[in-house]
Amino acid sequence: MNLQQLSVFREVMKTGSVSAAARNLHRTQPAISASLKALETSLGVALFHREGRRLTPVPEAHYLLAEATEILDRMAMTASNLSELRNRARGTIKVAAMPGTSAFLMPDFVSRFIAEKPGVQVTLATRSSPQILSMIAAQSYDVGFCDVKVDTARRDLFEAVHLRRNCVVAVRNDHRLAGKPQINAADLDDEPMGTLHTGHRVYEDTERAFVRAGARFNVRVQAQYFLPLFHFIEAGQICAVVDAMSAESHQRMHGVKGNIHFANFSPEVAFGYSIVTPQQRPPSALAQEFVESWERYVRELIDAKPSNEGAK
Repeated sequence: MNLQQLSVFREVMKTGSVSAAARNLHRTQPAISASLKALETSLGVALFHREGRRLTPVPEAHYLLAEATEILDRMAMTASNLSELRNRARGTIKVAAMPGTSAFLMPDFVSRFIAEKPGVQVTLATRSSPQILSMIAAQSYDVGFCDVKVDTARRDLFEAVHLRRNCVVAVRNDHRLAGKPQINAADLDDEPMGTLHTGHRVYEDTERAFVRAGARFNVRVQAQYFLPLFHFIEAGQICAVVDAMSAESHQRMHGVKGNIHFANFSPEVAFGYSIVTPQQRPPSALAQEFVESWERYVRELIDAKPSNEGAK
């Protein structure tokens, strides 16, 4: 018994005639009759009582019709679903991102990504970068976005794309340095500063930048992520060297109501981003499209200069 034989059988049952089934299926009558005979032989059951060219279904045929209809409908649905999966119109994707991105940029991107994909389901999780790597290593999530560079020794667990952009300076709009396209470490000598926790690479690189400029790095506020620092900047209590995507998140969330000026920082303090996927599990077509689209989205953002729309 095969699907083609079941399809022929169902058509004969529906039309009540071999000739009508042959017309509908664009096949010859002998081919339809042969298919029915082969089906009966494989099942060991006569499905029709034959009187000349007239076929009368026996009770077993009505039982098989119900089963065949369910099987054929399920196969048709499976083929349709696989087609949608191939065309990225259906499926699930689980994404874990660090807080600075999760606040606005990732939801904004995902919203546009699924806009014309009503069959796609998305799970978004906000985690620290080390947690994201653990989730991807466990293969429980499809894509991760973090600020930890994946060591080559761990490439048996991850596939990774690394991106890099220099940090920017954030000061309140009425600060004496507001309006400058570039702010140097020397300009911030002894200014109250906000930064990440001691030991983070950005903290250390920013501190070195101040030392090289002969300026005092006067740390007043430390946070695990950049986003909380914006509150203190808007209150006029600190300035901060922050990553470009956190700056972009703040600008897009606040628009013209923002009260922060962003400028390039010198000497340069680099910030790295990583797009990570499980190494042991090949990505689905949907996940692959997501990763490629997200990479383009991030590259466009980090290649752009601070817009300072909120400073106007």
